[in-house]
Amino acid sequence: MTNMTLGARLREERERLGLTQTEFASMVGASKRTLIRWEGGTASPDADALGVWAGAGLDVMYLVTGRHGDVPEMAPDEELLLEHYRGMPAKERKALLSALLSGESKTGVRVSGRGNRVAGRDYKEGEK
Repeated sequence: MTNMTLGARLREERERLGLTQTEFASMVGASKRTLIRWEGGTASPDADALGVWAGAGLDVMYLVTGRHGDVPEMAPDEELLLEHYRGMPAKERKALLSALLSGESKTGVRVSGRGNRVAGRDYKEGEK
């Protein structure tokens, strides 16, 4: 579990989703003032709010426990990559995925599957 508070993780998740406090609060019928209390740690959202936000992409397991719940145990380097990926703005995530899936990246790294087939060129998911 991280040392971050639930409120700090809530704010981190809201920012990762690219939402303002007003937008995020209104999704669950709350006021910006209420969200400020949640993010400040003086109050906590209820399960109904968590369910709505989960539908919008919020990682509820991470919010509650400090550990990302949608991924099994990972090596430290994988956790670091995922943490940074999740922190990227949507436009940057899209560009990174495009580069990886096309087999090209700005670093010159080529992503390949079995038999050195290049993703996006001659490798299709599900092929053996």
